[in-house]
Amino acid sequence: MISDTIKSLDERSDRGIRGVTILGSTGSIGVNTLDVLTRHPGRFRVLALTANTQVERLFDQCRQYLPQKAVMLDANAATRLKDKIQRAGIEVEVLSGTEGLNTVATYPRAHIVVAAIVGAAGLLPTLAAVRAGKRVLLANKEPLVMSGRIFVEEAHASGAELLPVDSEHNAIFQSMPAGYRTGDVPAGVRRIFLTCSGGPFRATSAEALVSVSPEQACAHPNWVMGRKISVDSATLMNKGLELIEACWLFGMTPDQVEIVIHPQSVIHSLVEYVDGSVLAQLGNPDMRTPIAHALAWPERIESGVKSLNLFELARLDFESPDLKRFPCLQLAYDAARAGGTMPVILNAANEVAVQAFLDRRIGFTDIPRVIEHTLTLLPASQDTQLGTVLSDDVRARETASRFISSRESRMGQGVT
Repeated sequence: MISDTIKSLDERSDRGIRGVTILGSTGSIGVNTLDVLTRHPGRFRVLALTANTQVERLFDQCRQYLPQKAVMLDANAATRLKDKIQRAGIEVEVLSGTEGLNTVATYPRAHIVVAAIVGAAGLLPTLAAVRAGKRVLLANKEPLVMSGRIFVEEAHASGAELLPVDSEHNAIFQSMPAGYRTGDVPAGVRRIFLTCSGGPFRATSAEALVSVSPEQACAHPNWVMGRKISVDSATLMNKGLELIEACWLFGMTPDQVEIVIHPQSVIHSLVEYVDGSVLAQLGNPDMRTPIAHALAWPERIESGVKSLNLFELARLDFESPDLKRFPCLQLAYDAARAGGTMPVILNAANEVAVQAFLDRRIGFTDIPRVIEHTLTLLPASQDTQLGTVLSDDVRARETASRFISSRESRMGQGVT
């Protein structure tokens, strides 16, 4: 039984086994991380798991992995989880809220923190882990999009390791010069290429995009992801957020990052050097590869991903993104070049717009309209201290929400 193995490992936790906290364990990244960890019971020990409201899924994970702590962001969900754990006779401490997330993010026995909470909610606990000097596996883009300068500076101050888990950023990291540390300007690198599958609407006409449904937008052709990130992939905003994140992770300017549509999702990203060399990382589209790489870096461990068959693949295609059909990507480039808190405003407006689309309050092509309206209306601050970042995040959400409500009101009156 895996639970017996984990109990045994807990007794030997001082023998080199690395403790792991997973922020967002019930999402796709969290589930894939647990799959990789299960393959290496003598190397890693799950110490803490967290979720927002998915009580049943987190309870099942607690029964299987027996973490020392479990956190529900939602207080009512935490009460329900605690009751289920007590009735099951499991020894797991249940915490709640942002305070609970910060507690497990800085838990002294955890060497590794997997930051996989979707959206801006992951910002503060991820920053806490960085300040505590952890190895932080970044799976959510928002912390660096919102506060890239703070994260890089805090990582250097605390000695934390920022290792990207996004397949594209992990591929870039693997293709960087030997000994490279995230946040530094890499010697000899001219530019980087972020690859993009193009999402489910790569070949869809602009006219047809108007009537796209949430179900269609969430049907990614190559990857299994959550609903929010799936919509971001469909609008190409996901790639825009990755562009901003890449600038902070790899010391690049926006003009040194080029987006390339690659439908097969086999080349995960590329790095071009000043001598003309281009290094690429290839593999099957499976998140367990970058997760395993970041968990064990600089070593390599088994991930459970099958070998890439180049003969079955046969061809690799590349094309430029259409910024007219997918204006979210252009908005992200503009925000990256503007700097300051403009990426914060971009991210907040996008989160509000995507949720409104998933709730069927606005259409697919309304998402960039909401974002552009918010970016136009709100002046960005060049002060990127945490207080300003959080304040501009709130202002942007309020502005985007008001715009959506006003559009609903006009539509209800027959005005478009």
